Amino acid sequence: MSTDDVVVLGAGMHPWGKWGRNFVEYGLAAARTALDDAGVEWSDIDFVSGSSTMRNGYPGYVAGATFAQALGWTGCRVASSYAACASGATAIEAARMRILAGRSDVALVVGADTTPKGFLAPNAGDRPDDPDWLRFRLGGITNPSYFALYARRRMDVFGDTDEDFAAVKVKNARHGLGNPNARYRAETSVEEVLASPMVANPLRLLEICATSDGGAALVLCSADYARSHGVIDPVRVAAVSTVTPTYPNTIIEMPNLATDSSAVATAPERPFKASIAHAAYEEAGVGPEDLDVAEVYDLSCALELDWYEDIGLCAPGDAAKLIRNGDTMIGGRIPVNPSGGLACFGEAVPAQAIAQVCEVTWQLRGQAAGRQVDGAKVGITANQGLFGHGSSVLLVR
Repeated sequence: MSTDDVVVLGAGMHPWGKWGRNFVEYGLAAARTALDDAGVEWSDIDFVSGSSTMRNGYPGYVAGATFAQALGWTGCRVASSYAACASGATAIEAARMRILAGRSDVALVVGADTTPKGFLAPNAGDRPDDPDWLRFRLGGITNPSYFALYARRRMDVFGDTDEDFAAVKVKNARHGLGNPNARYRAETSVEEVLASPMVANPLRLLEICATSDGGAALVLCSADYARSHGVIDPVRVAAVSTVTPTYPNTIIEMPNLATDSSAVATAPERPFKASIAHAAYEEAGVGPEDLDVAEVYDLSCALELDWYEDIGLCAPGDAAKLIRNGDTMIGGRIPVNPSGGLACFGEAVPAQAIAQVCEVTWQLRGQAAGRQVDGAKVGITANQGLFGHGSSVLLVR
C-alpha cells in the first residue's frame, strides 16, 4: 500500500424500498453503518462529501451540510455534488482528491434519496431552454422511452432478442436473493418477464428499474490513516472516472434529442460510455482482462448488455453471447451485478453510484454473504449521469 493510496475504510447502506420518509434518515443510517464499519467516530471525520438530490428542496441541494447537521455539527469541511445519476461518483472524487492533496485524513461520502411514485420527471416550471424539460414536454419522452430506444438499437444493429433482455433480469433477480439491502428479492423466469406488461416497446415492466428510496455511505481515508488504525490489506480506490463526451458525440444520450454531426469532424475513437471505463483503466494501470467483478448501471436489462461492451468485457455486438453462456452470473467468467443491480434495487439517484462502490468493496473483502464472487481482487463500477456525466470507480485489493 503506497502513501498516495486512498482506502475504503468503511461502507454502509440503508436498504432500498419505498419507505416514504425524509431522505436524511436513510443517509444518516448509511453513514452510521459506514462509520461503525470503519471503526471511527463521527468526530474523527474531517470532511463530508454529500451527494445531492433535487427532489427535496434546499436540504437536498446542500446534502453535505444536511448530513453533517444530522450527525451533529463538528466544524468539519463540507461539499455537495450534483451530477444526476453520477452524483455519488462526483462526491467520491471530491473526497478522494482532498485526501490525495493532503488536506483531509478521513472523509465521509454519503448520498440518499426519497423518490416520488411513477417515472422520474423534471421539476415544476417552464424551461424551454432546458433539454430535460423539452424531452418530457415536447416529446413525452420518459426515461423508459429512452431505455426502449437503446434496446431497439441493440435489436436492429446486433440482433439481440427479447429473450436476451429477459435473461438479464433473471440473472440479476437470482443475484439479488442474497442481498439484504435489495428492494426486490424474488426469482423470476424468462417466461414471467416476457409476460409482464409492455411499458415502452420492446421493454416490459420487469425489464426496467423502479424508483426507490435508499441511502449509501463510504468512509475514505489516506493510507497512513488506515495503517494507524491497524488496517493492513484494505480495499483501495485505484481510479475514479468522471469524463465527459468527446465532440462529436454521435450516439444519442439522455436527455438530448439529437446527436452531433460527424460530417466535418471525425468521430472520437470511443463513444462516451466506452470512454468512461477506459479512463478508469488508464488511471489504474489495469484492463478489463484483470476484472473479477463489475457493478453496472442497469436502468434497463438491455442497457446492462451495452455496459458489457462499454467496459470491455466483449467486442461490440457480443454482449448477448455473455448472457446466453452464463459468463456474467456469479460463478461465471466475469460476474456482473452480483448485488442484483438496479433490477433489484431501483433508482435512488444520489446514492446509487456510492452503493455500487459499497458492493464492490464487500466483494473484494469477501463479505458479500449469499452472493460472493470467489477470490475477487479487482472490481469496477460503471454509471452515467444526464448531460454527459461519466461515473466509474475502480477498486483493488
